[in-house]
Amino acid sequence: MKDLLILGTGVHGLEMVEIVDRVNRAKKTWNLLGFISAEIKDVGRGRGGLMVLGSKDDLVRFPDAELVPDNEWSRDIPVPRERLATLIDPTTFVCPGVAIGKGCVFYPHCYVGYNTRIGDYVFSLAGSVLNHDGVVEDRVVIASAVTLAGHVHVEADCYLGQSCSVRQYLRIGRGSLVGMGAVVVKDVPPNSVMVGNPARRLRGRT
Repeated sequence: MKDLLILGTGVHGLEMVEIVDRVNRAKKTWNLLGFISAEIKDVGRGRGGLMVLGSKDDLVRFPDAELVPDNEWSRDIPVPRERLATLIDPTTFVCPGVAIGKGCVFYPHCYVGYNTRIGDYVFSLAGSVLNHDGVVEDRVVIASAVTLAGHVHVEADCYLGQSCSVRQYLRIGRGSLVGMGAVVVKDVPPNSVMVGNPARRLRGRT
């Protein structure tokens, strides 16, 4: 089994402990050592039956451990890409031809359709559906029950809110936020906040 550290100590980090356990029950894969926090004040605390073993500066103490970040781990904290692990719950269905990058997390009951390409640091909560031939670039957060139709392209640094839907062949511009329950029926310009059904641009997002 490979040593693994979770980067981040929030609630999603705790839920990732459960995903690791589910993965190991299906196939022994990870020796979960504990957490790394972005904050020194958290070091030594217990979280989910494990310990916060260090801060970001302590990663050098665990040179052989792979690292998987929660969705709140700052992407400004440098982590060598070759050390990033991807964590996929056993109930997530990944079709043939899918490419998934480094540092990704997929919660239970997600679906990733044929020929979909996923970048690095994509964090997908439970029940999301990413249909065939889609592209999800780096650092995208996908909340629970999001549905992307076929050939949807989500550019980097977007946040897709719970239960939003995106029609096929559309592009979500870089840095945009699609609000909870929004129904996107046309391309979204970069750095937009989209709300409603059909979705409209509420304001810019910085």
